[in-house]
Amino acid sequence: MKVPKAGAVLAVIALAATASGCTGDNPKEPLAIGIKFDQPGVGMREDDGTFTGFDVDVATYVAKELGYKPNEIEFKQVYSSDRELLIQYNEVKFVVASYSISDKRKEKVDFAGPYFVAHQDVLVRSDDTTITKAEDLNTKRLCAVTGSTSADNVRKTLAPKAGILELGSHSDCVVALQDNQADAMTTDNSILAGYAAMKGNEGKFKLLGLNLSNENYGIGLKKGDTALQRKINTALTKMVSDGSWAAAVKKNFGPANYKYEPAPQVTSGS
Repeated sequence: MKVPKAGAVLAVIALAATASGCTGDNPKEPLAIGIKFDQPGVGMREDDGTFTGFDVDVATYVAKELGYKPNEIEFKQVYSSDRELLIQYNEVKFVVASYSISDKRKEKVDFAGPYFVAHQDVLVRSDDTTITKAEDLNTKRLCAVTGSTSADNVRKTLAPKAGILELGSHSDCVVALQDNQADAMTTDNSILAGYAAMKGNEGKFKLLGLNLSNENYGIGLKKGDTALQRKINTALTKMVSDGSWAAAVKKNFGPANYKYEPAPQVTSGS
């Protein structure tokens, strides 16, 4: 058998190393972060493919503190009904998607934060004078997103006879409200304010200003990943202390004249 020359062997080894990405120049694996794509002011995929909203700014800041540049982030769309699944099956590293911390959700995922406090409210058409308080929904059709807790909150204690229309996204509920297929829509006031202020919606809708619940937004991550949880909590604390949190709130919610709560104390995982 003919033995190959040493130079040829080295060339083959070098080629194999290059093909397997062992040169040290391999690009960093993108950081997959779950966000909402249809919540103006919170998490929105714009027509040009860019992403805007408070959750996007929070996610980008946290990613920076973890060592990732904006072009090293891969934003993936999540829905209220599949956030836990995407985390559990490693489709995303963490979720920043108006994700309210609850004991039920903590059974499946862990949370960092909270990083924002919202309140459940009700959005109605601006010319509707028949709904002024939650109890008025007893004779109305209320739209909420499948997998959210908003409709349950209303029916359990405030309007048990309310008709519930569950749709796949907040955008679908806004369309249903506009087309008179629903009389009201309920979710967090931050989200509702974003839709009310959205270009083309000016003057069409109004918030009732009801603080029906306290929603502490957290960043969802895989259960048991305490190291990542600590790093995210550190990043959130820094975001508040260096003024980036307040700047992001003003940029995203200011145009809607939304009265927001001060930054909450980071507590999860501590």
